[in-house]
Amino acid sequence: MPKHYRPAGKKKEGNAAKYVTRSQAVKLLQVSLVTFRRLCILKGVFPREPKKKVKGNHHTYYHLKDILFVKHDPLLEKFREMRTYEKKIKKAEAKKNKDLYERLRTRKPTYTLDRLILESLLMLLETWMTACPWCTFFAALPALERENIEVKRIHNCRKLSHEWQAYIARTHKLRKVFISVKGIYYQAEVEGQKITWLTPHALQQVLPEDVDYNVMLTFLEFYETLLAFSNFKLYHSINVNYPPILDPQLEALAEELYALSRYLDANTRSSHTSGSNQVESQQNEKQHDESDLRLAQLQHQLPHNEPGALMHLVEDAAGEDEEDEDTKECKNFFKDMKFFLGREVPRESLLFVIPAFGGIVSWEGDGAPFREADQSITHQIVDRPTQGHKFLSREYVQPQWIYDCVNARIILPTEGYLVGRVPPPHLSPFVDNEAEGYVPDYAETIKRLQAATRNEVLPMPGTVKEDLEDPQRLLVEGIIDRAEANEAAEKKRKMATLEKQYHDELKMELEGAQYSSSMVNQNIKSNAASGEAREESVPDLQQIADDAQICQRL
Repeated sequence: MPKHYRPAGKKKEGNAAKYVTRSQAVKLLQVSLVTFRRLCILKGVFPREPKKKVKGNHHTYYHLKDILFVKHDPLLEKFREMRTYEKKIKKAEAKKNKDLYERLRTRKPTYTLDRLILESLLMLLETWMTACPWCTFFAALPALERENIEVKRIHNCRKLSHEWQAYIARTHKLRKVFISVKGIYYQAEVEGQKITWLTPHALQQVLPEDVDYNVMLTFLEFYETLLAFSNFKLYHSINVNYPPILDPQLEALAEELYALSRYLDANTRSSHTSGSNQVESQQNEKQHDESDLRLAQLQHQLPHNEPGALMHLVEDAAGEDEEDEDTKECKNFFKDMKFFLGREVPRESLLFVIPAFGGIVSWEGDGAPFREADQSITHQIVDRPTQGHKFLSREYVQPQWIYDCVNARIILPTEGYLVGRVPPPHLSPFVDNEAEGYVPDYAETIKRLQAATRNEVLPMPGTVKEDLEDPQRLLVEGIIDRAEANEAAEKKRKMATLEKQYHDELKMELEGAQYSSSMVNQNIKSNAASGEAREESVPDLQQIADDAQICQRL
């Protein structure tokens, strides 16, 4: 009997029982190949690679548990019902029954993916990292009937991406921006998680013919629902109703992002004013609860180790999230600055970045909050070789200046970004120069500008950071005066004495010596004596300064 022979009726074992081919899965589910592919995309079922391919290498294999997972999903029955309904429509059309055909066509059954979103909440962040770029990509595509890319889907993707950008700009969660050939990379920090997405440039897109757009539209169907659910939760976290109601005039002018910003500002202000009275009442209730709690504890009526007994006392009355340091810095970065955008600059990107860092922005066209002749404008963003008419009360810079300032977190000098000049290299904030082993010259310049802004002292080329801790070197170079040098030397001597005392105590503890105050006092005296000896060996700081002045005169 051959080794691979299996008698009739014996149960399958190994890979033959765990995996099925695609044709076997389609036969098991009793659906078409298009429906099967659609179900697998929506449920997150993907082909597997078994160690031993029983049916051959030219087949696609699926795990049997994944197929059973799809088989018991209610969405499968919904697709079967829709398929049966399509047959009724075709039958009515073939019989030329117009009344029945119109009645059936207007009552097609529909389905929602809300349950699938709730099932994938554990993988929400990983899935969302793909959902946002997918929607922003389709928002830039043209509508094509032959590829089933409808205008309604394009507008919906554009609306969802603008709602997400408006939330990031309103909460000041944007952290990094980088312009590349592919598009514009953004990185935001939402709920403690860093999220990076890519937005294509506002150019005419050419659709290749070797792409299956039906598969992409199936993914888009799931990502649209996921992004709408995420926007709903995020908007409610800042007490804003969702979906937003936009100004029809701005919406007609294709200024959805600015209209969303106005909507968020108006709703957050109203929520703060209405919530102030609730905060006062909740604070009064909190004070009464605290007094009752103290009385109950004194009377031993409330156990101290009861889980959740004190939970109502530590809840925040207003329910407001505390802003971290990065958010506060981004919120006031472009404070008291007004920007005006030219026609040739990437307006949609700048309308997102500038308000996210606390700036006020306008543009040239209908629906703008203020005009170009406004004297309070501090910067005008232009991207042309020459600028004809200029206002002396503002600075004319290129768009790269905005992105470089955001990544460096300082207001960079505008001399290198003036109109008609070749700007400095646009450095990526996602690259660690020290880890790569190469630091560009402009990165060194930005680093020194950051140190000057924060009143820090950086080491000169050829020195190390430890040289800045030597007070004698700083006195010779004229960075600090004599009193600060003496104070720094005294502080350094005390730290060395305490460090030596700590090491001696550890050594005594390891040797098994008993702890006593007399031994500690003896160690302190010995450390003080050694410190005085070191002071005698240290040269006089005044003498060092005089010698340095003599060398400079020579």
